Amino acid sequence: MGAANVIPGVSGGTVAFITGIYERLINALKNIDLAALKFFFSGRFREFAKKVDFYFLVVLFLGVFVSILSLAKLLEIAFDQYETLTLSFFFGLIVASVLAVSRQISQISLAVIISFIVGSAIAIGIAFLPPAQPNESFVYLILCGVAAVCSMILPGLSGSYILLLMGNYLLVLKAISSLEIRIIAPIAIGCVLGLVVLSRLLSFLFSKFKDVTVAILSGFVAGSLLIIWPWKATLIEVFGGVEKAVGYKWKLPELNIEFLYSLIFIIIGFLLVIWMERKSSTSEK
Repeated sequence: MGAANVIPGVSGGTVAFITGIYERLINALKNIDLAALKFFFSGRFREFAKKVDFYFLVVLFLGVFVSILSLAKLLEIAFDQYETLTLSFFFGLIVASVLAVSRQISQISLAVIISFIVGSAIAIGIAFLPPAQPNESFVYLILCGVAAVCSMILPGLSGSYILLLMGNYLLVLKAISSLEIRIIAPIAIGCVLGLVVLSRLLSFLFSKFKDVTVAILSGFVAGSLLIIWPWKATLIEVFGGVEKAVGYKWKLPELNIEFLYSLIFIIIGFLLVIWMERKSSTSEK
């Protein structure tokens, strides 16, 4: 999940979904409430740990934290020097993820089909939004944290891509690489706020409207393929002497050796998700 969250266009929620831990994660986050805090501050740690699935969350978020710290710099280099190949790998991941997530729909209905279309339309609409300029204000960074974590646990909506649209992706990536607390702290505050609110909403939707919810999330994943398309160029315009990214121009790949390498990376990404899904299914059994 940590690795996925660093990549613009890839969702940590998708990884949680295909590995079978998504509902457990949402329910664990939902249970962090006033009652849980009362257990904690009164020294009733066993009750607190049981209520919030504490050891599961600790291991999971430790993995996320270590992965983000270790991969932030590596992925910064990968995007700078091998952008098309890096995007190709994650394009393959997402294609397989669409299949993996949609298989969890138990019954196809008109509501499910409409929900899938709506989810896809939202993700595609996000792809056409122009990126904003970097903003280091405390309140804006909190909002970035809220937006990023909401999209992080929604399969198909990439927290990193949302940060890219809000203009602060590179700012946050560099802050993580250099452990710049003044940037990381407000982002973390926003992440906590977003987790508390969204986990409760998703838990309710899964308990009452599971197939429709999964269909919307599947649509998010399918629509995000446009965001992660490897062959696109950033459109730059100059405003007042300052260059600003205003969107993307999608194009078809040229039939050359780079396309062959890209195709190989797409296949590797696709097969990795299939392997993860089967491994998860075996573990559950």
